[in-house]
Amino acid sequence: MQVRELAVPGVFEFTPPSFPDQRGKFVAPYQQKAFVEAVGYPLRVAQTNHSVSRRGVIRGVHFADTPPGQAKYVYCAHGEALDVIVDLRVGSPTFGVVDTVKLSSENISAVYIPEGLGHAFVALTDHTVINYYCSAEYNPSAEHGVSPLDEDLNLPWPADIEPTLSDKDRSAPTVAQAREQGLLPSYQACTEWYEHLRANASSA
Repeated sequence: MQVRELAVPGVFEFTPPSFPDQRGKFVAPYQQKAFVEAVGYPLRVAQTNHSVSRRGVIRGVHFADTPPGQAKYVYCAHGEALDVIVDLRVGSPTFGVVDTVKLSSENISAVYIPEGLGHAFVALTDHTVINYYCSAEYNPSAEHGVSPLDEDLNLPWPADIEPTLSDKDRSAPTVAQAREQGLLPSYQACTEWYEHLRANASSA
């Protein structure tokens, strides 16, 4: 398993080896040993999500109140997507930093997004299937979003794709508005939560 930390510390790309043969291909998208070595604690899975999107669909930018938040381990089971991670934690040294990873069913790379960070993706092909392992169940009252079309955020959506958004994502506030409304996570609260997870893992 190849592991690469992205621009925001704590965000990792995992690229597993692929084993093709005359039958097809076998890949293990999640491997706990590699994950723990990188992150410092095992992936907690409370819910799995499966989305199917046509080309141009943008989902996000989503995040949840932390703690407990909702960490995500995301990979593309079919098609291709541009995955986008945004540091929305107020007080973070990398606040506002954006990073991207191209996910596809060819290499089955995965991205781990810790609690408190914003996550979005755009489908680059029809029938793009994204699978998520989530650390917490969906909690509508704790879920939030910022606009993926926020001009100040200036996310790197491909210029040749006409975006398709849900009504909820289209009406989401800008980052500045979400910050004014007190919706964005606190960097201090997030880092304390990560330390709590590491401490619990080491004492288990």
